[in-house]
Amino acid sequence: MCTKRPVAAVDQRGISLIELIVFIVIVGVALAGIAAAINYNVQHSVDPVVKKQALAIAESMLEEVMLQNYADPDGTNTGESNRSNWDDVDDYHGYTSTGIYAIDDLTTPISGLSDYTVSVQVETVASFNGISGQTKRIVVTVTGPIGTTVKLEGYRTHYAS
Repeated sequence: MCTKRPVAAVDQRGISLIELIVFIVIVGVALAGIAAAINYNVQHSVDPVVKKQALAIAESMLEEVMLQNYADPDGTNTGESNRSNWDDVDDYHGYTSTGIYAIDDLTTPISGLSDYTVSVQVETVASFNGISGQTKRIVVTVTGPIGTTVKLEGYRTHYAS
């Protein structure tokens, strides 16, 4: 006796073409989303480095200015046309530079920092924490290559040593 199973009762194995197409579409959409997220992260991964560099430049310039004398020690600005000769806080007022220069070499920008711009503003503050007329506000602004801007301010007071 021959026992044949009917055609409808045969076990189905594998996947159909429709199932395969649905699977490919779902995986394609998921991969496109992952690729977009990776692309965004790669494009913005340099942002923290630029911000940190701009902050370091601003801190350095603010420190340079604040370490200067409150008032001109020789009472004149003669011979102070070069930044390396500046000897008081007011000499930095209006200073702007595209490219960052070391204080000991003001002719060659520091390698890799030519896209940064730094500017300094100095103004006398009328009253600061009970000290009247003896305080200068220093604002250092640094702009980085991708539009990053860092602004720091400090106060320099006139005190007797």
